[in-house]
Amino acid sequence: MSRQMVRPGGRSARVQASVHAAVRELASEAGRDALTVPVIAQRAGVTPSTIYRRWGDLQELLSDVAVERLRPDTAPNDHGALSSDLTAWAEQFLDEMASPPGRAYIRDALLGDPDGSNAGQCSAYAAEQIDLVLTRATERGEKTPEVETIIDRVVAPMMYRILFRPDGLDATYARRLVAEVLGRTGP
Repeated sequence: MSRQMVRPGGRSARVQASVHAAVRELASEAGRDALTVPVIAQRAGVTPSTIYRRWGDLQELLSDVAVERLRPDTAPNDHGALSSDLTAWAEQFLDEMASPPGRAYIRDALLGDPDGSNAGQCSAYAAEQIDLVLTRATERGEKTPEVETIIDRVVAPMMYRILFRPDGLDATYARRLVAEVLGRTGP
């Protein structure tokens, strides 16, 4: 049974926060393979049944934690031009997602996501960031591609490479994808 996590308030928010913190702390201390629902529940100060009732199983809990960890903390930087804004965003996105923790979070987000809602949320995070970059450029009078074009031609190839062919991923790759989508031949 899939459980879409929303940002709850009150006791529910405290339970979610303490369980998420317990997962992060325990994974850091003992490694991901040591995580079990009873161990997480004990650290979080809740019963295992609370976790099972709310998340269903360990993988769905890990997926929920991963989606929260993949949420961007800040808005993309404004460098004054679409090319530099989008390039900086793509480089940072690639760096974060291709890191060992980033790849682990991506896998966790997808593994505990039977209905695709977590994948959709992760995609929405990227789309929101891209939309902000494009909106700024439009306000400056620059011609911009559509958000979905950036998703298809920059984000999608990076995600494929991160998950299936991670060797050789660097800022040059991100710059090349951005240059191509903006119709330029060089970085």
